[in-house]
Amino acid sequence: MAEDGRIFIGASFDAKGAKVKEEQLELRLANRHGLVTGATGTGKTVTLQVLAEGFSAAGVPVFAADIKGDLSGVAAMGEPKDFLVKRATEVGLDPYVNAQFPAVFWDLFGEQGHPIRATVSEMGPLLLARLMNLNDTQEGVLNIVFRVADEQKLLLLDLKDLQALLTYVAENAATLTTQYGNVAKATVGAVQRQLLVLDTQGGDKFFGEPALALADIMRTAPDGRGVINILAADKLMSSPRLYATFLLWLLSELFEELPEVGDPDKPKLVFFFDEAHLLFDEAPKALVDKVEQVVRLIRSKGVGVYFVTQNPIDVPETVAGQLGNRVQHALRAYTPRDQKAVRAAAETFRPNPKLKTEQVITELGVGEALVSMLEGKGAPSIVERTLIAPPTARIGPLTVPERAGLMAKSPLAGRYDVTIDRESAYEMLAKKALDAAVVEADAGGGGGLGGMFDTIFGGSGRRGSLNPGQRVAREVTRTIVNQTAGNVAASIGKSIAGSVGGSVGRALVRGVLGSLLRSR
Repeated sequence: MAEDGRIFIGASFDAKGAKVKEEQLELRLANRHGLVTGATGTGKTVTLQVLAEGFSAAGVPVFAADIKGDLSGVAAMGEPKDFLVKRATEVGLDPYVNAQFPAVFWDLFGEQGHPIRATVSEMGPLLLARLMNLNDTQEGVLNIVFRVADEQKLLLLDLKDLQALLTYVAENAATLTTQYGNVAKATVGAVQRQLLVLDTQGGDKFFGEPALALADIMRTAPDGRGVINILAADKLMSSPRLYATFLLWLLSELFEELPEVGDPDKPKLVFFFDEAHLLFDEAPKALVDKVEQVVRLIRSKGVGVYFVTQNPIDVPETVAGQLGNRVQHALRAYTPRDQKAVRAAAETFRPNPKLKTEQVITELGVGEALVSMLEGKGAPSIVERTLIAPPTARIGPLTVPERAGLMAKSPLAGRYDVTIDRESAYEMLAKKALDAAVVEADAGGGGGLGGMFDTIFGGSGRRGSLNPGQRVAREVTRTIVNQTAGNVAASIGKSIAGSVGGSVGRALVRGVLGSLLRSR
């Protein structure tokens, strides 16, 4: 619930149960970021929903990952259940009016929402190296690949482009080594194996076009409320590196593309990063530094970032120091690490002389939290023990038919559903290989077309001397060469893939071109 430039979070009470004050998040300070932490089952997701509803009501678009599917209920009308009405009365939320909020669903796999994609070039070598878990040497080769692509004007759009360029770099390692430093074929092979793993995990669905337009996650509904963008992340969590790297890429894109706005009256967008520990697990220092830089500077772009995680020590101090608005749900102190987390959480709050913060953290009930929000000139408020207000929309997931109905009526329906596969590095390198084969055949005096076939396939080119795979490649290549179109590689993609159809056609083209490249 939002009014007068504030989002109502709940009400704080003293040790005797007397109400102290209403706990509110000031919209003008919401881009100073935040942190929501607590053990499993303590109410973090409900707190996230309360904040998302408040931002939406204030006209602020939201982007949030939905790990368990529960957050999708924000798009459905809530119900005045007894325990919700009771909590609303306790915190002074009067009247308690149920609502539903404008929402758009996204899914990297395109199953529970609109497909969401990025190009390989947009991701960049640093994030790709993190995604593929590359070591320093392998990351160095990946940087060379991107450099070659840039200098030779080869578009890196999807994984087959990157695979083709890695093959090109391996085949030209001797030449490239003198220009860029050592390029070992074994290292390129290791990167290619990791690329195969990424492809298996669903990376082929994420990389490509049409790429996400940032404006589409920064929309407001016709009634002025901010659209809540919900990323279906239940399946995505089986590929935690893909999940974390995608969200970091999105943050980086926002940072690089949005204009400076200073400190607006309310954020342009609020971004919730659930299961934030996945971003920092085994992260190299360069990546942590990148996150710290983005979080520190993106607030001037009008974007608020809220990390949601179980343990406050999951977030590095350099990043945690940038998170001004804090909600701490209960922690359990069963192990030395748990006890350290409790102490760390207590020490981050502005002390309340009437509250034993470290002790209270372990005593909090479900839907109860320690809250400290920025106020005045940006100083944190004294920490208070707070009952979190109830959401006004549904608590719990949408049904499959409900989600399908909302997607069908989505303002973005059809915009991202069909993959675009335009000419890029894969096609350009394939054409280059064919052109080189023609030149080599002519130079060798092999009789033009027949000589070219000899060059590509070896031997005399007679049907009996070829294996079945080579015969297929020969016949397709004969068709290609006889084409009068200027762009041979484009002819492959359009005529062959189009005639065979969809993924089968693309698979045939890849197989043929693969055989051509291997034969050289």
